[in-house]
Amino acid sequence: MASMRDIKRRRAGVESTGQITKAMKLVSTVKLQRAKERALRSKTYFHSMYLTVKSLLSKSGNVDSVYTTKQETSQKAVIVITSNRGLAGGYNSNVVKLITQSDFKKEDLDIYAIGKKGRELLERRGYHIEEEMSDLMEEFEYADTMKICERITHRLEKGEIGEIYLAYTNFKNTVSHIPTLIKLLPILPEDELIGDDEDDDDDDLIMNFEPEDTDALKMIIPKYVSSLLYGALIEATASENGARMQAMDNATNNAEEMIASLTLKYNRARQGSITQELTEIIAGAEAIS
Repeated sequence: MASMRDIKRRRAGVESTGQITKAMKLVSTVKLQRAKERALRSKTYFHSMYLTVKSLLSKSGNVDSVYTTKQETSQKAVIVITSNRGLAGGYNSNVVKLITQSDFKKEDLDIYAIGKKGRELLERRGYHIEEEMSDLMEEFEYADTMKICERITHRLEKGEIGEIYLAYTNFKNTVSHIPTLIKLLPILPEDELIGDDEDDDDDDLIMNFEPEDTDALKMIIPKYVSSLLYGALIEATASENGARMQAMDNATNNAEEMIASLTLKYNRARQGSITQELTEIIAGAEAIS
């Protein structure tokens, strides 16, 4: 049985850890409120952008463009958004599982990692990290996403990659965060639009462009990809803080339970020590008398 000193030392350690997790929970709660408002305000716009551009490109008929035709190469670019820090429950691992448990071949993937944790987990599993942009998780602007997307879409135009995917965590509400993998480019007629549950009576219509279709797509596609990435970063930030708040709340509750258990053990040990001392005193007094 552990001594009173050991129990007291362990209880002090758990109390210290509990104070840290409680502080981290409060910090995450404050950050979540700001990120949540930003995510909810922007969600409608970016979701509409996704559905509109995908619908437009899927109805483009025989437009000869790398954005609407299947490429010969099997190489794929995947933008993976995770966090720079841990202590967020399964937030990072759930995003990584979208890649590791998919049908993608490891050698066919070029990973663009936004977030240190995703880069570390995928690199450890042998995936090729094409580029790491972890600074974006601390602070990002729309112009930053445009630069990233220009580099990636340029590789698609050159034929170095055949598809572009985005893996992130979709923020649904404070306690619900959904790991999501979406295909950004190319958009093929048979591709299913994620989140578009309504019947479309115009599925058979062909989209007409003015000016030329290639010129129009060159203007639309960069904004489409940049907007989707920017929206994903906003939702990922809210999801990260929500996940960390839940994880720290659970850790704080566990610490309180451990403190209660250790306090009970300490009191029992103290009571046993007092009883033993009284027994020895009584025995000594009887021996003297």
